[in-house]
Amino acid sequence: MVITCVFDWRYGSNEMRNLFGLESIVKRYIDVEVAIMKGLEEAGLAPKGCAEKIRVCAETIKPEEIYERETVLGHDIASLAYILGEKCGECGRFVHLGATSYDIVDTAWALIIRDALAIIKTRLWRVVEKLVEFSKKYEDAVMAGRTHGQHAVPITLGFKFANYVYEFSRSLERICECEKRVVRSKISGAVGTMAAWMGKGLIVESTASKELGLEPHTISTQVAPRDGFAELVSNLAILASQLDRFALEVRELSRTEIGEVYEAVKRVGSSTMPQKRNPVTAERISGLAKIARSLTIAALENIPLMHERDLTNSSSERVLIPHIFMVLDQMLVDMEKLLNTIHIDEEAMRKNLLLTKGAIMAEALMVKLVEKGMARHEAHKLLSELASRVGEEDFYTILVKDGRVLSYLTTEEIRELMKYENYLGNYRELIYRSISYAQKAKLLCKNI
Repeated sequence: MVITCVFDWRYGSNEMRNLFGLESIVKRYIDVEVAIMKGLEEAGLAPKGCAEKIRVCAETIKPEEIYERETVLGHDIASLAYILGEKCGECGRFVHLGATSYDIVDTAWALIIRDALAIIKTRLWRVVEKLVEFSKKYEDAVMAGRTHGQHAVPITLGFKFANYVYEFSRSLERICECEKRVVRSKISGAVGTMAAWMGKGLIVESTASKELGLEPHTISTQVAPRDGFAELVSNLAILASQLDRFALEVRELSRTEIGEVYEAVKRVGSSTMPQKRNPVTAERISGLAKIARSLTIAALENIPLMHERDLTNSSSERVLIPHIFMVLDQMLVDMEKLLNTIHIDEEAMRKNLLLTKGAIMAEALMVKLVEKGMARHEAHKLLSELASRVGEEDFYTILVKDGRVLSYLTTEEIRELMKYENYLGNYRELIYRSISYAQKAKLLCKNI
């Protein structure tokens, strides 16, 4: 399971990179071998005290030794078992007894994934907290709501942020929910029956699992079921797509002709155009999201294995698992940076809200006309016609000149209906409902 990660030189934090480094991986392998030895002791299949002797002995082994031996044996876990057997005296002869290589690999994956998810969850919660802060700060900052890229009806920026609070909280829930299906030990021998432990397999499994702080899989073949990895990768890809959605929002709102939200970072925007203020952090998030989504295919392809297992999952997972975590780690680092550096231009929001010259309030007028007695379809047709005339004259002026409208509404009623802040619905309740949802989602999770 040696990992050569293409992100070593550029993406992912040192904290995440180190989890998938050679020393970290070998340490987990040895931790699992020691835990299994503890289980063998408890089952009476190895002398008492051997687990501690193997642990101490293993401290003298350099990770490079294992992979030098692998060039001869062609098997990394067998290389580790041979070296421990040769170096660790009388107890060495019991190392790996009854175990299969994927007892070590899958359980090591569980340990690494547990630590990697702790990083992801912590970063994700910090993102949610920042979005909660923005939701409150800008709860009354009115702006144009847009559908199909067009002005729809007014919303507030706080309401926009609250939608992301809800979506990212759902990802937190998904990740925490699937964690209990993925972060499990797989200690059951050659094809999963525990046959080599002569009826004492459950003792070996239970003891080793407790030693590692893991719950065991209920049943397995030679490998842990790969649907768990597929679920995890899919959930991380969903999170990546949500981050992409937010990044796209920033990119769109930072367009020169919109300018409502943009990255306020001092950097060279272009090698040739000095005036450029490019949303490069948001664009990197969107770029890496493509990689995250693509990795789901490999994860899904790893579910169908021949009989009790074949080796087709192994090679792909050496690339797949580290890289999905590296991608998400970098995306969340960038998301935090983005949230800490974006500039909100409320003046631009107000200016853009005026672009339709009041036509953005057409739905509010339609609802009021129906309340006053006009059929909805007739009100819709009328207001569509009047909105199309907006140009030199604004919508209010057109409305107060139209006898059909005035037969239902007074000019004062029209003026009130044209106020953007009067047509925001239950936005405050919805903002705080999303914040409450986030707090409940956090309570379901561990290690945050």
